[in-house]
Amino acid sequence: MAQILSPLPGTFYRAPSPDKPPYKADGDAVAVGDVIGLIEVMKSFHEVMAEVAGTNVRFMTDNEEPVMAGAVLAELD
Repeated sequence: MAQILSPLPGTFYRAPSPDKPPYKADGDAVAVGDVIGLIEVMKSFHEVMAEVAGTNVRFMTDNEEPVMAGAVLAELD
């Protein structure tokens, strides 16, 4: 099992904006370089890109949830 970790402390968003679908849904496959969400730090948004590939992504962090650097955002098979 592989994990995708938060690179920064901030607020995690699964979609580019409230009216858009999430970058990835639970169960999707993820490739290296895929954007899985955004971290907002002081009104600045940073893309979270997968550094590992896998299938059946499961998000461990809810949308709009505060996270610390190194927190597990998602797990992959």
